[in-house]
Amino acid sequence: MSYPHLITPEKKLAEAKRLLSLPHIVVICGSTRFVTEMNEADLRETKAGKIVVKPGCDMKSPHALWSDPVEAEALKVRLDDLHRAKIRLADEVLVVGDYIGDSTRAEIAYARSLGKPLRFTHPEVDPDA
Repeated sequence: MSYPHLITPEKKLAEAKRLLSLPHIVVICGSTRFVTEMNEADLRETKAGKIVVKPGCDMKSPHALWSDPVEAEALKVRLDDLHRAKIRLADEVLVVGDYIGDSTRAEIAYARSLGKPLRFTHPEVDPDA
């Protein structure tokens, strides 16, 4: 008896990216205190021909969109979910900075649970090194 070969969503995504001839996608992770370094990494990865996704908000900097503490906490939850989606989309994760906080540590663990390759601008901060 033959069973149908089930294709996972991850395999469907990989095949769609291949059929669309999409370049390698890298997601930048790290504390937003390293926003300048993230921007530099974005430039270098883009120059290398990669599609780059990274955090879109620096909630450490004051802004009207997160000035209310209750709204800020809800926004942080949504941004964390959005960043996990970026990790799922990416082919590779680049961790920027010489410090790993709780959020970045969780992102690293999530990426590893998905089997995503990781690079670090500062390999000495890799929690699993």
